[in-house]
Amino acid sequence: MSKKNALYCQSGGVTAVINATACGVIEAARKSGEIGTVFGAKNGIIGVLREELVDTAQHSDEDIAALRHTPGGAFGSCRFKLKDLEAQKAEYARLIEVFKAHDIGYFLYNGGGDSSDTAYKVSKMAKEHGLDVTCIGVPKTIDNDLPVTDTCPGFGTTAKYIATSMMEASLDVESMAESSTKVFIMEVMGRHAGWIAAAGGLAGKSHDEPPQIILFPEIPFDQTAFLERVKWSVDNHGYCSIVVSEGVRNPEGKFLADAGTKDAFGHAQLGGVAAVIAQLVRSELGYKYHYAISDYLQRSARHLASKTDLEQAYAVGEKAIELALEGRNSTMPVIKRLQDNPYEWEIAVAELKDMANVEKMLPRDYITEDGFGITEACRTYMQPLIQGEAYPPFESNGLPKYVRLSQNLTEQKLPKFEV
Repeated sequence: MSKKNALYCQSGGVTAVINATACGVIEAARKSGEIGTVFGAKNGIIGVLREELVDTAQHSDEDIAALRHTPGGAFGSCRFKLKDLEAQKAEYARLIEVFKAHDIGYFLYNGGGDSSDTAYKVSKMAKEHGLDVTCIGVPKTIDNDLPVTDTCPGFGTTAKYIATSMMEASLDVESMAESSTKVFIMEVMGRHAGWIAAAGGLAGKSHDEPPQIILFPEIPFDQTAFLERVKWSVDNHGYCSIVVSEGVRNPEGKFLADAGTKDAFGHAQLGGVAAVIAQLVRSELGYKYHYAISDYLQRSARHLASKTDLEQAYAVGEKAIELALEGRNSTMPVIKRLQDNPYEWEIAVAELKDMANVEKMLPRDYITEDGFGITEACRTYMQPLIQGEAYPPFESNGLPKYVRLSQNLTEQKLPKFEV
């Protein structure tokens, strides 16, 4: 009996360690001896619909191993959400055709909440049409907002980068505050959940250390209280460092940085809240400011990866193949915390239906009573996730040595399909 093939997709915003998950998937599949070909879909589910598949047999063991320390998405990602089966019959029919044409027996979808929804819908589609395809979701997201799992692969490295950047920039602004800049603002991602913003709080060990202010999506923005806190910090410390989440809202629930547009998943397109906060500080308090938008840097900073994060990212890839070979359809490997100190974890299994379209918010008891900082409970949760260093190898020119996989596509067997 011929071996079934596996199809692996990367979806949504990539992370500094999503390729480590890809490495775990491909290496585990090769070691198993039970899977024929491992295909990588070019640009996620869009590549499946277009039948643009990369046969990973063309990549050496050394190149696959190098994915462990390479940021970005090796096969390309996408923001494309499948609707219900009835609403997109042509797309689901195309998936069936592609799966059959390339003898796909295992479908692995590596992404966040919206991607979990896609994987779940594909699993239902396969079941309804009698396809022998095992669908496995594989977790990733720097937002850390997936339910069930203790943490999301990708978050630990982002948290380490944000905390380090805030620590370093605060030392800079403190040095200049006497005669120049008094306020530094760093904007981070997080549309609804403030996990990344909270990570900035790890830069300081006490309430008065930078960042003196964190603005969370979970806490409505109080302009008066905010300005009073900025002034207090400048009066007492000479400067003020601020972390602001892109998803901060006013008391009426409107995003401070709503651009009025939507992304491909239907979410409000955000960005620029740091400028809004900066102008408020300038107009109301007269302080000179600088701000930075961490944007892609916070999710691509592989040079400062958390060892814990890297190990977990690889482990969920390995486990995904194990679940696939066991026929555990519509499931996802997740991280289960066993204890805080010393930190211990293991891989558990969750149902995709429990992961799809559910956002895990930052708990209120992780935020200080005044709404501007993190509590010890938050610190206890986050500290282990940024532990350990996992530097990439460096070239003789002083830059990291990253791999770019060849993208030669396998021969197409079906007519073209427009997405």
